[in-house]
Amino acid sequence: MDSLSPLTLGFLGSLAAGLLTAVGALPVLFGGVPSRASRDLLLGFAAGVMLAASFFSLIIPALDAAEPRYETSATPALIVCVAILLGMGVVALMNERLPHEHFRTGREGPAADSLRRVWLFIIAITIHNFPEGLAVGVGFGSGGMSGGLPLAIGIGLQNAPEGLAVAVSLLGEGYSKARAWRIAALTGLVEPIGGLLGAGVVSLSEPLLPWGLAFAAGAMLYVISHEIIPETHRNGHQNKATAGLAVGLALMLFLDVWLG
Repeated sequence: MDSLSPLTLGFLGSLAAGLLTAVGALPVLFGGVPSRASRDLLLGFAAGVMLAASFFSLIIPALDAAEPRYETSATPALIVCVAILLGMGVVALMNERLPHEHFRTGREGPAADSLRRVWLFIIAITIHNFPEGLAVGVGFGSGGMSGGLPLAIGIGLQNAPEGLAVAVSLLGEGYSKARAWRIAALTGLVEPIGGLLGAGVVSLSEPLLPWGLAFAAGAMLYVISHEIIPETHRNGHQNKATAGLAVGLALMLFLDVWLG
């Protein structure tokens, strides 16, 4: 694996993470769908993994990458802060400008009556999964296996409950088991696109490394705050969701230290 280029590693790592979306959705094919409380606990776990990955695998390495290039400690911190806000702002803009539909709160973005409802769902999940692939690609592009592997494992672990949530929601909309699984699996395949982009950008230009790391972190933080945590609290299961978040955060921290 060490002989592979960062671009190849970024693509393969984000592809593997994205494919776990399909693995997570498998229960819908066999009828063993977890309860709403269990799904909220798993989504809380996903949020914890993403939260830890944002800080320990992206923001801290971004600061470490920026510090040797500047004489003052304020400049690296300013760069990382600006890049985080840019990442959050770009995903917020996508969320605002692209027509999409949430499973609970309905349509957002511009009116798009001509789009079939299934494509509105797919656009929504694309908005949320793309930053995850971007983060994995940036990790491999900046640090090779040691930089990207913890992120790929962590993002993959949190993709499984997300895939299940998508498939179960589609079942509730009247889709067949097989079609719900296929659509959920398809949503994970946007991550390799983000992985290629992230690995390519930071591989081409070393000064862009801290910007890329922090931008990916900001994009994930927006998804955590705007989508995942509100969804886990919507049905009164916030205690289970918070417990899942704590376990996910601790596990991702352990993985990052152990594998990184």
